[in-house]
Amino acid sequence: MTTQQQLVQAAARNNAGWCAAMCRSHGLDGKFGVRAWTAPTRTPDFYPDAVTLVPGVTASGVTAAIDATAGATVKDSFADLDLTQAGFQVLFEAQWIHRPAGPPSFPSELSWDVVDDRETLRTWALAWDEGNADLFRPELLDDARTFVLAARSATGHVVAGAVASRSDEALGISNVFASDSGPDAAWPVILEAAHTLFPALPVVGYEQGEDLAAAVRHGFEPVGGLRVWLHGGR
Repeated sequence: MTTQQQLVQAAARNNAGWCAAMCRSHGLDGKFGVRAWTAPTRTPDFYPDAVTLVPGVTASGVTAAIDATAGATVKDSFADLDLTQAGFQVLFEAQWIHRPAGPPSFPSELSWDVVDDRETLRTWALAWDEGNADLFRPELLDDARTFVLAARSATGHVVAGAVASRSDEALGISNVFASDSGPDAAWPVILEAAHTLFPALPVVGYEQGEDLAAAVRHGFEPVGGLRVWLHGGR
């Protein structure tokens, strides 16, 4: 396995851990296998029913472990699956990203904290996406490896944020947002929080399009492609 494949594998396992935490907060159990993380029942919106953890997983090895019917999604972490015969189509493609441990490349004037109560989590979720705020349930605060990061303006309002998910090898960052501008406004304070909390851990995630370009500007390197497959119902 190449160094880049190892980075992708670490990012995929970290992301699967975050998906598992989100599912647990909704009362759903997933399973880590040697080759994939899978959930036998439908997962929350925006979260896959399976995440491959190593290259070379077979289509049947994934679909047999999930409810492979309309609406099912699979995160093909190494972009090497073909699920078309099982009724899936590619929903989107993205790049895994990796940033070595270290301080942010640019300073931020925002303060930050880790959300630790229900009221603040609700405020954070509404700032992230008002229409999907119910996705983030209070049970998520009980997960010892999940850190909801809230960046605040001088007036104390949540204006940016992200979710940090710790694994043994990396700190995963997802759900990056800035309410008044794009990710360039969020990354400095998010990376400051990541470096303060876990200074020895590299930071990983995945992005696409302009969000990927912003991540690169802040010190990330694309390390490998991924695909997300959606079952179309046929």
